[in-house]
Amino acid sequence: MNAPLNHPLPLLDLEVLRTFVAIAETGSFTSAASAVFRTPSAVSMQIKKLEDILGRAVFSRDARSVSLTPDGEMLLGYARRLLAVNREAVAKFIMPDISGIVRLGSPDDYGERVLPPVLRRFAQSHPSVAVDVVIDISINLRRRMEERQLDIMLFNHSPKLHVDGAETLFVEPLVWAGARAGSAHLRDPLPISVWEEGCAWRAGALEALGKGGRNFRVAYMSAHTAVQRAAVLSDLAVAPLPRSFLGEDLVELGDQDGLPQLGSYAIGMVVASDPSAPVQAAAEHIRATFEVFRETGKF
Repeated sequence: MNAPLNHPLPLLDLEVLRTFVAIAETGSFTSAASAVFRTPSAVSMQIKKLEDILGRAVFSRDARSVSLTPDGEMLLGYARRLLAVNREAVAKFIMPDISGIVRLGSPDDYGERVLPPVLRRFAQSHPSVAVDVVIDISINLRRRMEERQLDIMLFNHSPKLHVDGAETLFVEPLVWAGARAGSAHLRDPLPISVWEEGCAWRAGALEALGKGGRNFRVAYMSAHTAVQRAAVLSDLAVAPLPRSFLGEDLVELGDQDGLPQLGSYAIGMVVASDPSAPVQAAAEHIRATFEVFRETGKF
């Protein structure tokens, strides 16, 4: 039998790990501070404490960016799993038997791709909770949230944008999508498929095209991702889409195709300030789903 350790290994603080993950995902101490509701100085102190415990640097910092070190990359996987297990364990005790209604708002893109499997699993774990879903553009969802017509809101936004009361669930590169072997990106002016003002993807795309001096025209305008994909698949236009939306029939276009980089976008979540038990359960379920997606790339 092994002898007991005279000096047991230190325990990692889950709050510190939550901050660490937020920095890794946003690439910024300042943005992470907003996400975890702490000051930037408090966030810096947490990371210093973490690095002191591990005896390793987890971030490389310079004047313009923050990136994970190889040790930080290793820690990120552990941190996400520890946070997910903690969330699951706590939920088993504080939300064992709940019932009620949750009003959830989501943009079309995630309402189509993400919500069906998420809500199916939630229905299995919380069969007495009904979820009423509203699909709309982000700007309208924010209005509904302010008017207390929704309990939870998912929305697209720029990672640089701070929204009061919002938490960032996921940050992903935004890319130009074109049909495989297509030629729409070679036309002048460039035909693009976007939605109207207020769409985070549109704003980033038009700004990048303007800076790059590329002539363009809005060939398709739709709030529905399926319609935009149809326009791209038909080689009638290119569209700014999240990288995870690409498949075998859509390809990423970039500098080599004469198209500018688009940066990233974020999925945020706002939960009502006085959430009921069903709302808390649904919010925790959504958080856990995105944690799994960040780890595995699958919803």
